[in-house]
Amino acid sequence: MRLAHWAVNAPFRPLLLAVLTASFIAPAQAADLVTITRDALNNNAALASARSEFSGVEAARDVARGGLLPQVNASGSATHNEQFESQGFARSAGTGTGAGAGSSAGVGVSDDSYNTVSLTLEATQALFNAVTRQEVNQAERQIDQQVYLLAATEQQLLIDVASAYFDILRAHEVLEARLAQERAIGRQLEQAREQFEVGLIAITEVEEARASFDQSRADRIAAESNLQVAFEVLEQLTGQRYASIEALGDSMPIALPTPTDRDYWVEQSLERNPQVLAQQAGIEVSRVGVELARAGRLPTVQAFANYQYADSDSELVSGYDTSAQVGVSANVPIYTGGSTSASIRQGTFQLESSQYDFESQRRTTIQQVRSLYTQVSNNVETVEARQQAIVSNRSALEATRAGYEVGTRNIVDVLNAEQSLYNAIANYAEARYDYVVNLLSLRQQAGLLDVEAIEEVNAWLTGEDIHFILPESNEPDAYQRAMDIGAPPTPGA
Repeated sequence: MRLAHWAVNAPFRPLLLAVLTASFIAPAQAADLVTITRDALNNNAALASARSEFSGVEAARDVARGGLLPQVNASGSATHNEQFESQGFARSAGTGTGAGAGSSAGVGVSDDSYNTVSLTLEATQALFNAVTRQEVNQAERQIDQQVYLLAATEQQLLIDVASAYFDILRAHEVLEARLAQERAIGRQLEQAREQFEVGLIAITEVEEARASFDQSRADRIAAESNLQVAFEVLEQLTGQRYASIEALGDSMPIALPTPTDRDYWVEQSLERNPQVLAQQAGIEVSRVGVELARAGRLPTVQAFANYQYADSDSELVSGYDTSAQVGVSANVPIYTGGSTSASIRQGTFQLESSQYDFESQRRTTIQQVRSLYTQVSNNVETVEARQQAIVSNRSALEATRAGYEVGTRNIVDVLNAEQSLYNAIANYAEARYDYVVNLLSLRQQAGLLDVEAIEEVNAWLTGEDIHFILPESNEPDAYQRAMDIGAPPTPGA
């Protein structure tokens, strides 16, 4: 078991990462790739958003479908009325007899206070509505597209989690190489100082050793930072922290993708890549959009029925009345100001754009599959070459040290041989993890990346754990607060 330790010596100080032995701590069971992948599928915010968006698109279909189903509306009112009337008419001079002839007469006053109640019930049923039917059809095609987009999001999450997982292991192995390099060159520096003090070597060789040591120290610091960043990425994807993860076994099989035919992977990508299929479904969405715009020229026909009731307790008119109607109505668009024709042109251009988007995605996918297949094939050879380079550089270092002891080689040769060996070790780790990630990326582009594929890679892990002690702080909860992703939102809140 390998153990890495993070310690904070002072606030805002870079983390110091040191490799410890397993006897110092009894860690909890390490998380493997499958466990972390399931955590991501359950907790990743981007995937949760994609799932909610898919549900929203499904709901949009039901919204559109509602226009084809019966519509029933009821309305009513209750009103109190206060009526005041004062009306009169003027008589002509000399008309009529008696007092007051020639002045205003016939003045009447009528006041009333009463209540009215009315109720209307109306039902309609679309008999022919091409616009609404095309809206439903378009919503169905959007659901088809969203299925592929959701699958693409899930596969992208799988590759992101796997990449982050193996980036941690990659950074850890590189860090181990840099720590070993720093220790080895540090010992060489101490030896050079001792030899200088007794007059065996010149000060220039001490300075050469010091420069190499400073460079190895800088390499180690950079490796520590890379490891910390790798853990942050994994936490962002899963919303959880992991104190330990399982390491990748040295007996991991390094072989060409099966089958070993590049054209097979290209064909699979065109048939199964969710991004390609989503763009293809987008063409159908746009094509229905054109039909939807053309439907604006067609008439709409609906059946209707209504019932009306009104009641009043007025002194002048009292009682109630009712009426009912049943019929069919039609609406024929004759001229819409050119908006229908413009909508058809707009939809046609959108269809053309979606076709180009599909072609662009198709070409991109083919190029990526071919490139990844080539990279995986090269990785197979590179891993073997990097492994042999370690053996060769170790032999070269031993020979250089022997030559230095007898005086045929100088300290610069030894330092260069030290750096070459540990660079070869770091490069070997890089090659192994490049192979794994590129192999999974190839499966993703071919539309073949799923949990089962992750489980196959997970079988390459060993029981050997890499355990990490999280940073300490003067404030016990400070780091936890800083790294708190936050609780997920409550749907519908």
